[in-house]
Amino acid sequence: MEALKEALGTVKLAKLNRERLIEFGRKRANEGAGPATLAIDFSFIRTVATHAAAVHGIEVSAEEVRLARFAMKHLGLVGSSEERDRRPTEDELGELIEYFETNPRQVTPMGRIVRYAVATTMRQEEICRSDWPDVDMTKRLLIIRDRKDPRAKDGNDQKVPLLNLTGYDAWEIMLQQRIITRGWGRVFPYNHRSVSAAFTRACDELKIEIFIFTICGTRVPAVFLGPALQLKRLHW
Repeated sequence: MEALKEALGTVKLAKLNRERLIEFGRKRANEGAGPATLAIDFSFIRTVATHAAAVHGIEVSAEEVRLARFAMKHLGLVGSSEERDRRPTEDELGELIEYFETNPRQVTPMGRIVRYAVATTMRQEEICRSDWPDVDMTKRLLIIRDRKDPRAKDGNDQKVPLLNLTGYDAWEIMLQQRIITRGWGRVFPYNHRSVSAAFTRACDELKIEIFIFTICGTRVPAVFLGPALQLKRLHW
């Protein structure tokens, strides 16, 4: 988020065009950002532009972002992580969620955690260590402390907007957790290793190839990929 804010924070929306975005992408690449990281950046920018136009009526074109991303891909500066395999299908997600929510032996609310992961693209470690003091109930934001970033090993705090762009409402899930936890301690007070084990068992039971909810490569912005949430062939 800070990298985007520093590079584009003073740019007026009317001037957030293809040329300006390509210039931004080239600069990020020169600073060491890889193709997967730039893909995340552009996905985040497009989501923000779409949200601004659709919800707030601001005159900004997400098409300019798409064209810039296409140009960057042609230049070899935007691409997929080598580990990324394919996008999850709605049927796979639905099957997993139904399995969790109809399993009486499942204590950890895995269905809710999976929906939240899809809505926010957060890793299970990030989900399970978020504290209530880091939730901004007014702005509907969550601060993730020391998020992994190839450019900053420590002190990389990022803000994640709790939106509803994927069919799963992150803010609604947050409110459910606030009732359950009474707003004390962690938002999801569960061991991330237990979450990982439960997810793996479910995939085994349902004969679904083992995947991990993730986004390509490393996380730089407080990204919200929406439907572009990716699956990686690793244990979640």
